[in-house]
Amino acid sequence: MTRSSRPGRRSDRQLAFAMPQSDGCRLIAGVDEAGRGPLAGNVFAAAVILAPDRPLPGLNDSKKLSATRRQQCYNEITGSALTWAVAKASVAEIDTLNILHASLLAMQRAVAGLAEQPDFVYVDGNCCPGWDYRSSAVVGGDARLQCIAAASILAKVARDREMVELEECFPGYGFARHKGYPTRDHLAALARLGPCDMHRRSFKPVADLLPGGCSGASV
Repeated sequence: MTRSSRPGRRSDRQLAFAMPQSDGCRLIAGVDEAGRGPLAGNVFAAAVILAPDRPLPGLNDSKKLSATRRQQCYNEITGSALTWAVAKASVAEIDTLNILHASLLAMQRAVAGLAEQPDFVYVDGNCCPGWDYRSSAVVGGDARLQCIAAASILAKVARDREMVELEECFPGYGFARHKGYPTRDHLAALARLGPCDMHRRSFKPVADLLPGGCSGASV
């Protein structure tokens, strides 16, 4: 763990810091995950409590930023946030719990890792982990709330870094390029080399290559 109705389109300068549900709360955390779709690698989550007096213009959904801009934002967030934490759930936990519940577990770990515990938590998506925090799930939250956008950037950068490191441990799969997502090159390498220890055996393209296959695997 690392410490320290459908909305209309908004520019990054229009991202809100909070929403009415959290009125009156002092410490508001945003939470998001990265890595639900890949065939390999851990799933990451980040929690961030931004400082209201230190705005960070330019925050947006991590998927809408270039790798260079994500790194810049990562440095800005970690340098100015009141507190932040990044956590993960392992490949083994993904295969045991399923990817949704493993993602929620990573979110729980991220919030628990904050140096100060929040009064309210906004979670990207349509459900919150089973915890005691006052919280609200926000569909498309990484494009609506600064605190969630910040969390999405931290989680994405942290996961991408780990996938680059895995390239050295498991050469030939191209993890540094595709980050474990089911690209054509990744599927070709998977068929050629077979699954490695970091492949999610509960995901169908991987399970199909295992002895006997796995009819109950996720897509």
